[in-house]
Amino acid sequence: MKAKNFVNCFILGFFLLTFGAGCAGTHHKESTGEFVDDSVITTKVKAQIFDDPMLKVLQITVETFKGKVQLSGFVNSVAASARAVEVARSVKGVQSVKNSLIVKN
Repeated sequence: MKAKNFVNCFILGFFLLTFGAGCAGTHHKESTGEFVDDSVITTKVKAQIFDDPMLKVLQITVETFKGKVQLSGFVNSVAASARAVEVARSVKGVQSVKNSLIVKN
């Protein structure tokens, strides 16, 4: 009976450890919590960009990975590009912003 309890505890511990490791993030993969946090950051940045009169009609894509935001797409001017970066940096939780925006001619 004692051996059976030990085996059951071992199996339960093994599955809990495996499950916990499956939710952990790596350098190239987000954990579940990081994914949720990044989704919130992305949504907030998109909302701020949409609310800004200078950026509202422009085609800007926002992607976030581990708090690092990447802006891509097209803007009408260098000033609009700089404004998009400024808006993204103002959002709580943003660690850095990579500007991949292209200025249309």
